[in-house]
Amino acid sequence: MYLRKARMEELDLVCDIIEDGKQQLADAGIDQWQDDYPNRNIIKGDIEDGRAVIYNSDDHETLGVAVINEAPDHAYDTMEGEWLRPSDKYVTVHRVAIFSHHQGKGYASKLFRDLFDYIAENHSTTDSIRIDTHRDNTKMQYLIEKFGFKRVGKIVGVYQPTDYCYVYEKLL
Repeated sequence: MYLRKARMEELDLVCDIIEDGKQQLADAGIDQWQDDYPNRNIIKGDIEDGRAVIYNSDDHETLGVAVINEAPDHAYDTMEGEWLRPSDKYVTVHRVAIFSHHQGKGYASKLFRDLFDYIAENHSTTDSIRIDTHRDNTKMQYLIEKFGFKRVGKIVGVYQPTDYCYVYEKLL
């Protein structure tokens, strides 16, 4: 398994993975990603700016996608809570999705493990990783906590005006 930066000619592929992820969330009754976010323009920007990474199997089959943002990440400007390490030497992970036909094979856990290796190799001055997920996305919460992230707060109004997401941080 390996991660690599997504290329612009893979925009449709990345959009397909995200749309598949939206459907998985809808099927689970989770309101996350059920509006116009993330949309094609956001995904295009992720690729153009070198933030989108594709997760491939060893035989080069595409399994999933994630986005790695370097600080500052203004998504957390209104966070209610306190960081473990207030710093500008962090990255955030957003828009994580695994194709539904690869669900149940442990790829999400492998993606997380490989993301940390990728971040260590490509963002060597980083001292923490931040991530968030919808309050109803218990599978992602479990995965985040399984990898040693600590819940540090919440952000309100991300998907709906009164809805909130839990925010996590992991020190490196």
